Amino acid sequence: MSTKGPLRLMIYDRTCTGLKGRGLTEVWWAGALVYGGLGRFDGWRGVASWGEALEWLGTFTGRAGPDARIAEVQYWGHGNWGCARIGAESLDHASLEAGHPHRAGLLKVRERLAPEALWWFRTCDTFGARRGHRFAVELTHLLGCDTAGHTHIIGPWQSGLHRLRPRQAPHWPEAEGLAAGTPEQPARSTWSTPFAPNTITFLHNRVPTGW
Repeated sequence: MSTKGPLRLMIYDRTCTGLKGRGLTEVWWAGALVYGGLGRFDGWRGVASWGEALEWLGTFTGRAGPDARIAEVQYWGHGNWGCARIGAESLDHASLEAGHPHRAGLLKVRERLAPEALWWFRTCDTFGARRGHRFAVELTHLLGCDTAGHTHIIGPWQSGLHRLRPRQAPHWPEAEGLAAGTPEQPARSTWSTPFAPNTITFLHNRVPTGW
């Protein structure tokens, strides 16, 4: 793991194993090894809860020393409109409210964020529909950094990628990525394709400028 400059960190859901859990933990673990080998991440960890994830993000320094800052966080796991899940536990609007333990963990991570830091959810739907808009705005405000997420179901293709900056309103439609339902009551999402808006592949590691 390299340690030059602010840290680029990745967390993934380690509970999604076997046929019942669809076995994606192994995919995310392999991806972490590939990205780490390419020097794209300075540290990564499989986690079983958001409490564990936020504690690790708030304390990990690798060999960078106690004052290490964080340039980027990527989360690889499952999501839905306005939330990202680890197992059955969600990081969502309620997590940001005063008194919630997730909020305390997020504020601890915020103290370590470098200027121009990015938090990127590589999860299905998290920035989709009205709930996704609300979550994106409120998390961006709480962290004081850019956030990014998707409006489609993602896999090898990852569509509907958008980056939101502090004090910025969402610039993508609430209905983007919806296959059924309404922005207020979403029912089903669209799979990512090469032709859907703002599509990258799982091999891309940057949010394109202007997205």
